[in-house]
Amino acid sequence: MSETTAPTDTTPAADRERPVQPGDRATGLGSWPGTDRQEAARTVVGELPGMPYVPELPARGLGADIVGRGAALLVDLAVEEWPSGYRVARRPGGEHRRAQELLARDLDALDEALGAAGATPAAVKCQVVGPWTLTAGVELRSGHRVLTDRGAVAEFAASLAEGLRTHVAELARRTGAPVVVQVDEPSLPAVLAGSLRTPSGYGTVRAVPGTEARVVLADLVTAARDAGATSVAVHCCHPTPPLALLGAAGADAVAVDLGALGGPDAPADVLDALGELWESGVELWLGIVPTTEPATRPELHDLARPALDLTDRLGFDRARLADRAVVTPACGLAGAGPAWARRATSTTVELARAFADPPASW
Repeated sequence: MSETTAPTDTTPAADRERPVQPGDRATGLGSWPGTDRQEAARTVVGELPGMPYVPELPARGLGADIVGRGAALLVDLAVEEWPSGYRVARRPGGEHRRAQELLARDLDALDEALGAAGATPAAVKCQVVGPWTLTAGVELRSGHRVLTDRGAVAEFAASLAEGLRTHVAELARRTGAPVVVQVDEPSLPAVLAGSLRTPSGYGTVRAVPGTEARVVLADLVTAARDAGATSVAVHCCHPTPPLALLGAAGADAVAVDLGALGGPDAPADVLDALGELWESGVELWLGIVPTTEPATRPELHDLARPALDLTDRLGFDRARLADRAVVTPACGLAGAGPAWARRATSTTVELARAFADPPASW
């Protein structure tokens, strides 16, 4: 979220029913443990008063994972399940319709949870797989990845953008809240490096040039904004995310796993890229809360330390953490136990509040 588009800054005061809270600058990254959509939505709404999101429950299986949910948004394209994963289908079948139904019911659950709680969040968030991770995760009927066919990539990207426009508009209409879109690109580093395997397993798919990757990703960012999204974040929790490319794609925010990057001890080029993003006005979503329960429960200051040290290392005032950063778990919470998922989520809010009003000991 950029400084001019963050929901905590741009939502007209007359449209809000509660004052902006420091804890609004905290959210989760999408996935959640278990299969109970209502319970997941109630928890997310209860623990994230500022930016709840449409939970993803991949434990439900086919159609509930990141690629399946992206496929559910496709317009005039369909996928089906094969032993090797998802494959382009000639027409929508039961598997494709199941993915669409899961996504629709998840939206229902969030809407119902917000209504039952009488919640008026500063923003609501939805997640969508990025075009490169989607086309890397779906096969053509030949068995090769969609990624290998530039015409098919363009078709998938346009179809995904059209579906996202409808999804964002529906979420905004039903919740009455500004919508933040998170674009997930975990496979983008492998796409750029040319390290994805061919069907035989003996070769690799040729690398996609950075310029081409940026243009296609930028088109999806633009589509989200055209649909009314107030902010677009691009998330890549890979240890070596293409930070400059993500910023150049026009994202308002870049979401990273700070621990995977190395925190304040990250390589100089990574620190330089983070600093340039922050200096240019792009927000940093800092993944600093563990996604699974640690053996020893960490103190709040221990969790905050990497972000504090990073800010110091980059030469920025620590106040930037309160108004130019969003606190998140390191990645999705699908692998956590229910209790830790709830605790990790509430901890992001505690950290956001602490960054806004630091304890004297910090």
